Amino acid sequence: MEERIIEVRGQKLYTAYNQSSEGKPVLVFLHDSLGCTQLWRDFPAKLSEASGCNILIYDRLGYGKSGPMLTYERPVNYMELEADLLNDLLNELDIPRAILFGHSDGGTIALISASKYPERVEAVICEASHIFVEEITLKGINDAWEAYKTTNLAERLQKYHGDKVEMLFKAWTETWTRADYRNWNIESLLKDIQCPLLFIQGDADEYGTLDQVEKTVSQVSGPVEKYIIPGAGHTPHKEVPEQVINKVSQFLKIYG
Repeated sequence: MEERIIEVRGQKLYTAYNQSSEGKPVLVFLHDSLGCTQLWRDFPAKLSEASGCNILIYDRLGYGKSGPMLTYERPVNYMELEADLLNDLLNELDIPRAILFGHSDGGTIALISASKYPERVEAVICEASHIFVEEITLKGINDAWEAYKTTNLAERLQKYHGDKVEMLFKAWTETWTRADYRNWNIESLLKDIQCPLLFIQGDADEYGTLDQVEKTVSQVSGPVEKYIIPGAGHTPHKEVPEQVINKVSQFLKIYG
């Protein structure tokens, strides 16, 4: 993996890029609200080996080895802005076509990217992503905030994010629980997604119901599959990695 800090729109982003398979697609990994490149662990490498794809992993601003956020205050459309930044990053790396694998917030950013930049996105695998706010999501976030205050969660996150932890945790929890965020919804963008889409979700996800899946797959315009995993929670790629790798590899053999 080639590791670099790349400046995009004044933001210093940490990237890890493996382009050893000539002529093969690039699989781009988009992390969740508390995630980063390191927290994917060996999943990207295993999926790369199974699918034959090159891989790009990066830390969004404020996460992992990227630069810090300037403020915890995010606009309601912050994930649309992240999709724009991803497009600029792919331009910077000269990646004209990409397959996006996004988890949670990363999955939402992948959906938005496919909607806004159809010429750029070849396929999307979204895992446990959101297209609107649900009460179960807010409960999960409040539970996480309580754990942050009462357990060693902050200390564990510092291993990956350093002194950026408090800012990123505040950005996540305060944005999603703000009154003006309750009406956030990207369903209007779904009709513009024409590329193949695989939506993966555990049926015991503590941050979202299967409505997120059903309302997504019913509104996109391209080929679509859903993969519901019994008993899995919000992170199927960590809980049942082999199942996810097998399913994604099958999907990419058809559409990748």
